[in-house]
Amino acid sequence: MSIAVEDVKAALSKIVDPNTTKDFITGKAVKNLKVDGSDISLDIELGYPAKSQIDGIRASVIAGLKTLPGVGNISVSVYTKILAHTVQRGLKPMVNVKNIIAVASGKGGVGKSTTAVNLALALSAEGASVGLLDADIYGPSQPMMLGVKGRPETKDGKSMEPLENYGVQVSSIGFLIDQDEPMVWRGPMVTQALQQLLEQTNWRDLDYLIVDMPPGTGDIQLTLSQKVPVTGAIIVTTPQDIALLDARKGLKMFEKVGIPILGIVENMSVHICTNCGHAEEIFGHGGGEKMCKDFHVDFLGALPLTMAIREQADAGKPTVVADPDGQVAAIYKAIARKVAIQVSDKAKDMTSKFPTIVVKND
Repeated sequence: MSIAVEDVKAALSKIVDPNTTKDFITGKAVKNLKVDGSDISLDIELGYPAKSQIDGIRASVIAGLKTLPGVGNISVSVYTKILAHTVQRGLKPMVNVKNIIAVASGKGGVGKSTTAVNLALALSAEGASVGLLDADIYGPSQPMMLGVKGRPETKDGKSMEPLENYGVQVSSIGFLIDQDEPMVWRGPMVTQALQQLLEQTNWRDLDYLIVDMPPGTGDIQLTLSQKVPVTGAIIVTTPQDIALLDARKGLKMFEKVGIPILGIVENMSVHICTNCGHAEEIFGHGGGEKMCKDFHVDFLGALPLTMAIREQADAGKPTVVADPDGQVAAIYKAIARKVAIQVSDKAKDMTSKFPTIVVKND
């Protein structure tokens, strides 16, 4: 008994990717579909890193196709293909970095750097090639959080190799100065340092470069928005009204310069007492979600205020690697997956597909 290709497509259109909530036909994830009599073979191409999801997705596709009458052997291959996506008008993605994601906040002390490093580690854990750029020139913290020490090597005297830990490539001004040395620099020097860290680091074929931004809306943020090809930005805030006030300014800044907002992360959402288990909303409740509704952006997730997150980051082993199967790591991984899916939904960068046209006057 032969099975029609249309019937196979109809069955696939009823199977939903649990992460994107789109069926595999609508999401254009089905590739190389072949029907030979009653046997079916196909590939499922995911636009986001999903190492932990592949077995479940393959099983759901096979189960869905088994509902076809008279079906024979079913072969399903699931893989990830991460592409470069469009950036601000007038800029092109970097050759060795497909997507740059800025992690920003309106003010300091909301856990932005901790969020950035755990998101980078979560994307890496799902199989992506990930880098982390510490753009907080005045207060670099990623060397400590990632447990990385040493000076970057240079092979040509003009560029430097990224240092690496837990599978994440990292570049920071913190590797180039003494730990206690203050950066007494004016704005132009700081923005030049940021560009050098970005462009003179030999990033090795990154799917994602996470940029840990300094707080505020000053020189570095302006440089990033005008000269660095950013795919999208994440805003980190706490539920506290004063933090939300500044976070809203940060969000509006990215909107003005044409950088899409991928979503908002609410940090320190609730505190759970380690002694009695009592939950207390120290910084208020629901502020991040309300901000998302006001600006029509996605709420990526809420993280609790726990001592473990702070202790693990201070020890150079952030939560995603310190307790990879724990509840908090699961939240970071879910946020990272949402971010990657948001990026995959953006228009693909086509600049490499078109030839450069030069008009000369003879």
